[in-house]
Amino acid sequence: MSRTCEVTGAGPGFGNNVPWSKKKTRRRWNVNLQSKRYYLPSEGRHVRLRVSTKGIKIIDRDGVEAVVQRMRAEGRRI
Repeated sequence: MSRTCEVTGAGPGFGNNVPWSKKKTRRRWNVNLQSKRYYLPSEGRHVRLRVSTKGIKIIDRDGVEAVVQRMRAEGRRI
């Protein structure tokens, strides 16, 4: 299972560690993923989503029903 947000699709970023000596080594910046459980009143059940902190803010803003509906319109299973 890759480290991607189920709401925003955000994945890790890649780049270099650059110390004082300028000897570059590869590194990655992981997404701040949280496993959250949300209740869907229309279906009467809970869903568990692996979302980033930005995804949590989007769910708080738009509502879990709208976000799940958008995800299903994209063809993802919930």
